[in-house]
Amino acid sequence: MDILQNLLTTLEFIIQGLWITVWVTVVALVVGLVFGVLTALMRVYGNRFWRQVATVYSVVIRAVPVVVIIFILFFVIAEYVNLSPFLAGSLALGFASGAYQSEIFRGALQAVPAGQMTAARAIGMSKVQAIWSIVLPQALRLALPAWGNEATLVLKDSTLVFVVGVPEILRRTQQVSARTNEPFIAFGAAMLLYLGLTLLTTQFLGWVERRYRLQM
Repeated sequence: MDILQNLLTTLEFIIQGLWITVWVTVVALVVGLVFGVLTALMRVYGNRFWRQVATVYSVVIRAVPVVVIIFILFFVIAEYVNLSPFLAGSLALGFASGAYQSEIFRGALQAVPAGQMTAARAIGMSKVQAIWSIVLPQALRLALPAWGNEATLVLKDSTLVFVVGVPEILRRTQQVSARTNEPFIAFGAAMLLYLGLTLLTTQFLGWVERRYRLQM
């Protein structure tokens, strides 16, 4: 009975970091989506210069640990730009996710039949109009399965922002573990929260994928 009571008390404290974890994940995914789509478009439709810029970004960022990017934003960039721990951590995760998302969207763009662009240009659309109205909507739907997997990875990577003091789930778990000297209960409660978040995210994105699946 005491163990159950301690678990509920611990869970109540840790759950206060739930929404911070959710918002870190949402901000990171949105930032990553913007970087990912733009970089993919540059690699597929850009000129030689922009293709090289996009390729360097994708290769370099994927080779650097995310926690290093967080430290660079928080301890270096924040010296010149006012960045809170939350914003520095979220932007770093998004910047890193963008490199992985760019590969997802690049593959999706290349999977759209080339005849779609040819047909769009034949009816008078410019290249930009064809990409925006014809190619990109199809590519986004094709990318949904892989993007859903990236979303769950970003959710789990959100734990890394604790290194700059963001009071998300893991940070609160460490605090309550140190205070109560019961790490098993504390990290068990955190595990249940992350399991629930991951399952909800997977179910929701699975529904979105089924709802907007593109029939080729």
